[in-house]
Amino acid sequence: MTSSLASSVTSLQSSLQLLDNSINTLDSGVNDFPRLCKVLQTTRHFELLPEPTLREAQQSLLDEIKPSIAHLLSISSNHVEKLARREQSLKAQCDLQEGRLSSNSDSRPSTTRSHAQGSSAARNRLPRSASDATSSNTATRALELRRLIQKKERLKYAVDRLELQSRQRERQLRKSMAAQ
Repeated sequence: MTSSLASSVTSLQSSLQLLDNSINTLDSGVNDFPRLCKVLQTTRHFELLPEPTLREAQQSLLDEIKPSIAHLLSISSNHVEKLARREQSLKAQCDLQEGRLSSNSDSRPSTTRSHAQGSSAARNRLPRSASDATSSNTATRALELRRLIQKKERLKYAVDRLELQSRQRERQLRKSMAAQ
């Protein structure tokens, strides 16, 4: 009986040793379990949305922004048109002023020449010859021609200005019709 009891004790000791080894192995495997749980845990860095939801959000954003963009574009185009009209007006004024200056500078020397010729004739106290009369006649024709050119330029400027005003009134009328 002692021998059977001794073999039972040995068998029990070997089972305990095997169980202890198994516990140590399990302990070493499970020891890192909290870290593994944290590593394997899924975290959402980016939330995934279904495509229809994304399209709805884009469309609502577009519907919200589109009127503001259209309004800003209309304001900027009106401002650009206004600046273009102002530029055309300033160019027309510049052309008119240049015409006036050139006609004034052209007419002044000729009048001073005619005055100088008249005074020299008066000084010499000589009667006018036929050539003096024709040169005087051409001088008056030249003055009349310059006056007519100036008048033509003034009328051209006035026509341009009236055309610009009519275009502006047409635009305003279109805007008021579009607003209604």
